[in-house]
Amino acid sequence: METIALVGPYGADVAPLIERRLGGKFALASMTAEADFSRISDVEYVILRVLRMTRETIESMPRLKLIQRWGVGYDKVDIEAAGRRNVPVAVAPGANASPVSELAVLLMLALYRNLVRLHEGTSRGLWEKDKFVDSSFMIKGKTVGLVGCGAIGAQVARKVRAFGAEVVYYDVRRLPADEESRLGLRYEKLDDLLAISDIVSLHLPLLDTTRHLVGERELGLMKGSAILVNTSRGEIVDTAALAVALKSGRIRGAGLDVFETEPVAPDNPLLGLKNVVLTPHTGGNTSDVNEDMVEICLDHILAVSEGRPLPPRAVVNAQFLK
Repeated sequence: METIALVGPYGADVAPLIERRLGGKFALASMTAEADFSRISDVEYVILRVLRMTRETIESMPRLKLIQRWGVGYDKVDIEAAGRRNVPVAVAPGANASPVSELAVLLMLALYRNLVRLHEGTSRGLWEKDKFVDSSFMIKGKTVGLVGCGAIGAQVARKVRAFGAEVVYYDVRRLPADEESRLGLRYEKLDDLLAISDIVSLHLPLLDTTRHLVGERELGLMKGSAILVNTSRGEIVDTAALAVALKSGRIRGAGLDVFETEPVAPDNPLLGLKNVVLTPHTGGNTSDVNEDMVEICLDHILAVSEGRPLPPRAVVNAQFLK
């Protein structure tokens, strides 16, 4: 019997969901620390969340047939090493688009309406009804700039347009004209997008080309009244440059769910700033997204097990496969 390993931390309902769907066709193993990879060296399938899979780890698993990411990020997997072993690395496109896009909009609203500061004051018995009027804003009438417009970016576009925002986007792969029209988007070059947007929201994978994509120069292009939201990967933004921009008032604020170092380091210069809202990489963490994620992950595992092809858009290391 082939074995699926659940690698990383998961909600209590995930293993039962998998077992019910598979009906005893596969054995199920689990581990939560990278030091324990040796315990699952003989598995065929890995569903991976949070932890890293290095070249050494991949080469130590002779029966491995598929690395399936829980989500869409794959920067913690050596995709080239997997490809040399002819092991596909698959993601779950679209599965976490709803919760991550909702959190992105939540961060926009929290910044625009001073939610954290109002909560803190009210919790202390203060009644600061009018204190933040001059620094509170609506999404309505603003320009939201999406840097990256895959499944998550597209859902953010739909949500902020419902608030009455205009939406522009930049992506290395421009969408077809009919897709732009359907989503109500206008394409802009990155520098132009940064200059005209009231809200800049990042929705990119971490690649060599996107690391520190937003640094001192890019922050300098943004409006002084603009806010930056990042629910993708922390390394896309230069933390030191962002801290300077926030402390100096170069931009109005930032909402961040991701950081260059995770868990967030105690000496991170963003901690304690009044014009930030910070959450601990929790964008996709809702109990009701687990069913969708399990469905996609197991569809991919069953396809490999039965000799069927994986959906091309799910495979992120096709260029390295034999």
